[in-house]
This record gives sequence, structure tokens and C-alpha cells, in this order.
Amino acid sequence: MAKPDDRSDNVEKLQQSIQNTIRNFREGQDYLSEHADEISGEEKHQVEEKNARRLNSIRGFREEVKDEASEQQP
Repeated sequence: MAKPDDRSDNVEKLQQSIQNTIRNFREGQDYLSEHADEISGEEKHQVEEKNARRLNSIRGFREEVKDEASEQQP
């Protein structure tokens, strides 16, 4: 038998994912600024691309939070 779909903590999990992604984004930005003279153009490009994906993920997570919150409203 399949487990019932328990979505009661989805908003909490999504918010944690947002916080983790924001932290990783900031670490990427800090890395770029702290090591600007030491890293190659390719490495800089990779970190910038990864941070762009992180920003897209954050937007997506926030949309999911809105959807989940509206579904939990009585």
C-alpha cells in the first residue's frame, strides 16, 4: 500500500531549501570577490553560472511555497 500524501511540512522544507540555496549563493559571491585575482576566467564563469541557477531555483522555491500555502488554506 502506498503511503498517504503528507504535505503538511512542505512549506517548511521549501523554506529550508531556500535558506540553503541563499547561503550557497552568498558563498559563491564571497568566493568570487575574495579570490578575484587568483581564479581563472573559466572558474569565474562556472561560479557565476552556478549562482544564476541558484537564483532561478530560489524563484522556483518561492513560487512553490506560495502554491503550497494556498493549498493549505481552508
